[in-house]
Amino acid sequence: MGLDQAVSGVVAGIGFRAATPPDEIATLLRRALAEAGLAPDDLAAIATAADRAGEPNLRAAAAVFHLIPVGLDAAALAAADPAGVTRSDRIVASRGIGSVAEAAALAGAGSRARLLLARIASAGATCALARRSE
Repeated sequence: MGLDQAVSGVVAGIGFRAATPPDEIATLLRRALAEAGLAPDDLAAIATAADRAGEPNLRAAAAVFHLIPVGLDAAALAAADPAGVTRSDRIVASRGIGSVAEAAALAGAGSRARLLLARIASAGATCALARRSE
């Protein structure tokens, strides 16, 4: 999926370590929505890097919201990265972008997206929220 296939509505971008339990990811998603003043029903998609979208723990967390994770390719994440506000040295070194969560949220929401919530973190995951600007 790339920027030309944007989701309408709120997109949660997720970055996570493979061993992060599904309940930790789901709790972080709920926290992000609450911090942004949104309800779980406002969530239209959960996006992450393409190579992580099929991870069982993320799929289980997404199922709590009746969603299937959307995988975004490296080019889409890189294109969205300049609009992000967070820079993790570890993620820059491993992925070449500042924040998987912010880039995934922005790329998933499309070329006119804006961050609703910059990256927040739990022990093993990060989450950011974006929506397409009208």
